[in-house]
Amino acid sequence: MSTADDTSADTGTLPPTTPFTVVWSQGHPYVLDTATGESRWIGADDRGRPISLTHADLQRRGWSLRPAG
Repeated sequence: MSTADDTSADTGTLPPTTPFTVVWSQGHPYVLDTATGESRWIGADDRGRPISLTHADLQRRGWSLRPAG
């Protein structure tokens, strides 16, 4: 059931742009890093290896402000 204050986002919805915001995608947390002047979402893959995503990558994968479950 969806409500007006639902924090989950569908694929294609723009992710937040505030630095250090945490979002969840495919069961993993990602933090928005802007230190290099280029916004990147930093997290880890299923094997614990570092991964960096663009806003477009995160949009395609789908994201949420809260973990699923």
